[in-house]
Amino acid sequence: MGFFSKILDKLGFDAGAGKVEEMLRTPVPPAQPNTATVGAGPAAGAAPVSTVDVTAQLEQKAAASGQKLNWRTSIVDLLKLLDIDSSLQARKELATELGCPPNLMADSAQMNTWLHKAVMQKLAANGGKVPAELLD
Repeated sequence: MGFFSKILDKLGFDAGAGKVEEMLRTPVPPAQPNTATVGAGPAAGAAPVSTVDVTAQLEQKAAASGQKLNWRTSIVDLLKLLDIDSSLQARKELATELGCPPNLMADSAQMNTWLHKAVMQKLAANGGKVPAELLD
């Protein structure tokens, strides 16, 4: 099971192994200005998946967590909240899986910023309800 599929599983996406591969290939649509929530459904041509309110899921997990985690901006905190390995090696594996440019992988801060945005965009592109401000 790849890292992105672990994220999908923890957020309640109905995605088997074949669907995860398709989700990874689904292009991320361009940002839509003045949209409060993006990603109410899958991208054109993608297999339909159930809609998941990503924000609600993460807020619920954050409320139940004993830690103060800033999942809205930190990929490390997002992974911790989902109880997924957040080590540098794990993040590099996720970044590779999502197609992070090699020049960003050499700088962990830049990779982390790219990775958080990429995860949110992939979730939105595949049926996740994600606030627009987390996609910019």
